[in-house]
Amino acid sequence: MIFSKYSSAFLRGSLVKQVLAGLILGAIIGAVWPELGLKFALLGTIFVGALKSVAPILVFILVMAALARQDIGTDSNMRPIIILYVLGTLAASITGVVSSFLFPTILALPNPESGVANAPAGIVEVLHTLVLKIVDNPVNALMSANYIGILTWAILFGVALRFATPATKSLIADIAEAMTKVVQWVIRLAPFGVFGIVASTVAATGLASLLSYGQLVLVLVGAMAFVALVINPFIVWLKIRQNPYPLVFTCLAESGLMAFFSRSSAANIPVNMDLAKKLGVREETYSVSIPLGATINMAGAAITISVLTLAAANTLGIQVDMASAFLLSLLATIAACGASGVPGGSLLLIPMACSLFGISNDIAAQVIAIGVTISVIQDSVETGLNSSTDVLFTAAVDMAERNNMA
Repeated sequence: MIFSKYSSAFLRGSLVKQVLAGLILGAIIGAVWPELGLKFALLGTIFVGALKSVAPILVFILVMAALARQDIGTDSNMRPIIILYVLGTLAASITGVVSSFLFPTILALPNPESGVANAPAGIVEVLHTLVLKIVDNPVNALMSANYIGILTWAILFGVALRFATPATKSLIADIAEAMTKVVQWVIRLAPFGVFGIVASTVAATGLASLLSYGQLVLVLVGAMAFVALVINPFIVWLKIRQNPYPLVFTCLAESGLMAFFSRSSAANIPVNMDLAKKLGVREETYSVSIPLGATINMAGAAITISVLTLAAANTLGIQVDMASAFLLSLLATIAACGASGVPGGSLLLIPMACSLFGISNDIAAQVIAIGVTISVIQDSVETGLNSSTDVLFTAAVDMAERNNMA
């Protein structure tokens, strides 16, 4: 009876407040009692693993179900959402470049690490990889969480199932509803997952390793905060023509906060879909735009690529003119679309951007090593910006359409 009483109170409580409580408690335990904090790492691993496991099949089922019941010729608003994705990523990349010019950073390069054998050599290789992901085997796409391939096959099956019988469409809709319910159960475990992640992270890393790269961290986080609180609201205002900040803060609190701790845009897909549903976005829109955004909408990644590349150039004494800086912005925008939605995914794209200025892979490997050192902050903030922007732009386009119809 007592357990039932407390569990009911937990389920009715505010998820955001519970996550913040888990954050504070985890930070205290990790700082005061590191040995105990490390033991709670399993809670975070289980939570993030559960999100990553359910996300691929959730995307496949929801996209297929939404398209199957969508009337032929119905507009799902994908074009304006994609335009906002590209515009936001380009604006973020330019912000990163401008920040680097205003606050030039010199790096104390460590010894070369293991190299960058897995990093793409150029933009052609990135585009080549994206094309191969599109034609990936559907089973392998689900197993490897290849969201480009998952979206491709889900769209094909969904369009084909438009001609299925009503009974078949009803069955698919029921399966989609069941998957949504499972995801909601997983998300309710977020306070425990965040507690485990924070406790183990603070216990393992602390903040000492970040002090030597304080300026670099400040430039990165400052640029990302500027995009989240100034650039993105302005873009949303252009779309909805009303105060954007209530929507911006809602997305940052309920999506960005969760992504900050999971450090994975892919793992945050279920969270964003649940938030989009709460915001009243049409399922045929968010079921496609959210997983697509987790793959190609990478404002934070564009900032990371731009700032770290220019920091390497400054360290080596390379003079970067405005034309080259703008070219870097374009390259970082395109490259960010190829960044994987996993922790540290943007770092492997730095060698490609460095090659624009003739910086060797050996130096680029050292820059990646610095990126890994500061990733406990950089990658967390980057993912929070990336993921919250997915649902922000999706909701903005949906709100604009509803305002036009009113």
